[in-house]
Amino acid sequence: MNRTELEMSGPSVNRHSRSVKRRRWGGLRQQWKLLGLFEIDQQHEFYSLTCMMKEGLFAAVQNTIDNPLPDELCEDDYNLEVTQIQKDFRMETYAGPVFASLRRSLGMTEKEYQQSLCSEGSYLQFISNSKSKADFFLTNDKRFFLKTQSKREVRFLLSNLRIYMEHLEKYPHSLLVKFLGVHRIKISHQRMKYFIVMQSVFYPDDRITARYDLKGCQVSRWTDPAPEGSQIIVVLKDLNFEGQFIRLDQQRPWLLRQVEIDTAFLQTLNVLDYSLLLAHQPLHQDELSQTLSFATLIMRTKKSLSFFSKRPMAGRSVNATSSPTHAASPTVPGVVAEEDSTLLSAELNCATITEMHSGNGGMDNTSLEGEKIEQSSRMGTESADLQEFQAQNRRLLPNFKNPLHVIDGPEERYFIGIIDIFTVYGFKKRLEHLWKRLRHPRQTFSTVSPPAYCHRLCQWVQDHTK
Repeated sequence: MNRTELEMSGPSVNRHSRSVKRRRWGGLRQQWKLLGLFEIDQQHEFYSLTCMMKEGLFAAVQNTIDNPLPDELCEDDYNLEVTQIQKDFRMETYAGPVFASLRRSLGMTEKEYQQSLCSEGSYLQFISNSKSKADFFLTNDKRFFLKTQSKREVRFLLSNLRIYMEHLEKYPHSLLVKFLGVHRIKISHQRMKYFIVMQSVFYPDDRITARYDLKGCQVSRWTDPAPEGSQIIVVLKDLNFEGQFIRLDQQRPWLLRQVEIDTAFLQTLNVLDYSLLLAHQPLHQDELSQTLSFATLIMRTKKSLSFFSKRPMAGRSVNATSSPTHAASPTVPGVVAEEDSTLLSAELNCATITEMHSGNGGMDNTSLEGEKIEQSSRMGTESADLQEFQAQNRRLLPNFKNPLHVIDGPEERYFIGIIDIFTVYGFKKRLEHLWKRLRHPRQTFSTVSPPAYCHRLCQWVQDHTK
């Protein structure tokens, strides 16, 4: 039965058709449960919903394209709700200019975002072993996640959106998941659904060999691995990772510091039960470690700092000529050529200026003195640049499609991000904590206070990295 026939038949036929589809899909869901990821075709229970989501998202992004961002974000932008009415549904977009400014700061054009969300290819459904009742969808190119959320979770995000954006501005290489849009869709004769759009941490995933969802605890933190040699996608957990290490060498101090910064921020939000997503894949021979000269480091640091001084976030002005939306290729802050992608924070700390100015050739004393004065001036500027670079815990990112979540070690490329940041430590979670203390004595479990959760995850990262 096509959509036109459904509309003409009335609500009762609609309900019967959905019931039949659910029963039919129930059997397929059990059969495909372990696959993790599969296409939402015309027989799928979510086909109609995802088609409407695409249609609504196309209109919402087009509205941003047609109405350029203001030079400065204001309170009204954070509170803005735009409603677009389509034939069979209504969609609201929340804080559109704010999320558009974040997308732009990530080097993403609106056309590029629209094309990925609204391509002709069907969305993919990800069946998660998460305890939440949320539905997870991926764009056909696997670049963006769409996840249904409760009204409470959406309100929590929107109420904390300003400090979330301020955190990303202060720490532009944060590992926190990047929220790119918040929407609500209301379809006739159905309950309204809230959903968010996020950047996928595991993108691109074509060479990933293992995926983990890590919380730093033991209880319910084991997942049966996929059979060896199979194509089944399984996200493993903490106990599956025991005996292994994230091998980063000089990148390790940067990761430890960034996890500390991000979890401390989440502690201020009074949240817990967030996850550190981790995946890895072997580096190709041409991706293996190479070093940068200190002069190159300084030059690229300056470019990074210059770019971020023009970001349209938290009231900062916009320089259109430097905006990523006007660039031929994405201008993500700190990105370097892939062959240079293993420059590390530790190199910033131990590098010396002398490398830049070694040797004076055949200069006379007057020329040499002038050169020393010029060097001194440059060193002062470069020192200030490096101090800001280090204070914001930046690193030079690989020239990769998802650089903020990619960290290269000596032999492996790691995809790392922090997700699921909506669980507030309220009355119910406090009761759950007390019950689990009785239920699981001398074992670690996820429901602990935000300070304890923050400390434990940081300790887990420290213990499992080299």
